[in-house]
Amino acid sequence: MELRILGSYGGDAPGCRMTSFLVDGALAVDAGALTRSLSIEEQSRVHHILLSHSHIDHTASLPFLIENSFSNGERAVDIYCTTRVLANVRRHLFNNDTWPDFSRIPNHLYPSVRFVEIEAEKPFVIEDLPGGPIEITPIPVRHIVPTVGFLIRRGSASFLFTSDTGPTDRVWEVANAQEDLGMLITECSFPSELQQIADVSLHLTPTTLASELAKVDPRIPVHLYHFKPAYVNRLREELATMKFRQEVRELEQGATYTL
Repeated sequence: MELRILGSYGGDAPGCRMTSFLVDGALAVDAGALTRSLSIEEQSRVHHILLSHSHIDHTASLPFLIENSFSNGERAVDIYCTTRVLANVRRHLFNNDTWPDFSRIPNHLYPSVRFVEIEAEKPFVIEDLPGGPIEITPIPVRHIVPTVGFLIRRGSASFLFTSDTGPTDRVWEVANAQEDLGMLITECSFPSELQQIADVSLHLTPTTLASELAKVDPRIPVHLYHFKPAYVNRLREELATMKFRQEVRELEQGATYTL
């Protein structure tokens, strides 16, 4: 299983301020930077999109990807999200005001996008991926809007993406229950001097990150994303002084990780 980092914050590459990961070239995890990071041909191969929540840095390129796929005349794109996330996506994106409702274009029988409602803690399988079926389990986290992380697994290859979160518990329990978790991707948004802002917006600082990772098996490698662009250097400096039980690294923009 290959995980390509299209948008993770913290760098200067196009799209880095938006969140998007790509699994095996066909499954997107969030849609902040898909059209900014992928060619039209690459976009046409993205047939499945997982949405963790409705914030614009995780959904910004979704309308354009759907339009580009529609222009290619290929199969519908399946978008997987919880009921509450779907309500926000329909209300604010595909509402025929902000953007056309592609779930009814060209018509409701043959739409350009299909919404698939998912439930927290209920695994589902996506079958038609280049490397074979993948099982996904949505895990609830604590953010200012309804949000889930995703445990993504194919056989013994797996990673867990928490998405945006403040201090939480269940997602760490799920991580610890995996015997072969290859990577844990979690956030760190603000330096600790802005702890109050992080607490109100339900994000992590290096201080709260350390408290959260104390709940996690030290054998699990951790990669960080979501550094707020204005604080990238301060976050890197502060994190360099921290001592974590795990191996903790910043997720590398544009890199491909093999699991």
